[in-house]
Amino acid sequence: MPIVAPPESRAVYSADGVQIATYEFGDPAHPTVVAVHGFASSGLYNWHSTGWTRDLTRAGFHVIAIDQRGHGASDKPRSTDAYTMEILVADVLQVLDTYLLDEVAYVGYSLGARVGWQAAREFPDRISRAVLGGIPDGDPLKRFKVADAREHIEHGAAVEDRLTGAYLQMASSVPGNDLTALVALVEGMRDGPQPGPDNAPSQPLLFATGSEDRIVAASRALAEATPNGTFFEIPGRNHFNAPTSRHFREAATTFLKSQLP
Repeated sequence: MPIVAPPESRAVYSADGVQIATYEFGDPAHPTVVAVHGFASSGLYNWHSTGWTRDLTRAGFHVIAIDQRGHGASDKPRSTDAYTMEILVADVLQVLDTYLLDEVAYVGYSLGARVGWQAAREFPDRISRAVLGGIPDGDPLKRFKVADAREHIEHGAAVEDRLTGAYLQMASSVPGNDLTALVALVEGMRDGPQPGPDNAPSQPLLFATGSEDRIVAASRALAEATPNGTFFEIPGRNHFNAPTSRHFREAATTFLKSQLP
């Protein structure tokens, strides 16, 4: 089915004055799902153009998609001090408060899943359940070569590291991305809290990772070590194209509906 035009964004202002763009879909009287995208993506790119907002609203959910700071239509600070896990989690909480949402379900992919893990731990009374896509234990961006990325951005130098090059190529393909801000995000979030068996949220969690993603085994292991975790392997997908999978959407929607009162 065709994807309808998205709504206009609504600005939410964070505690440090950064403008966070949000997009609302469906009936606010229905249970709400907050959707948070991955690194170098955006709320509309990750969740709307791929059919998630369509399928979730048809399933009876109200959806708030967020452009994380540094992404999409949100402000893009270039200082590393503007990016920590604590700040990204606080942005999500500010969105919930602005929309007067007492309790929500959460759907996140990659960076958005890592934020969701931490948010679920800190606010179990606000996040009742979550779908966490493309998340392993540890820090997958630890391998990102910040110095090489800066040389590429500033001087056009070739990037030899394959992972760094893949992320930069993906970031460059999304209109409106500011590569300098995204590299600041990577550097600012280094050495922050990481998901692991010793800090798992207690809510029901669905983990989903592509069968062709190199982190699939680590993601499955994290799900098995989580008190109320289940795992779905997204067939035929890697880390970058998993959000487009119909099987992923269906598994997530079924999970979220099963957790309704």
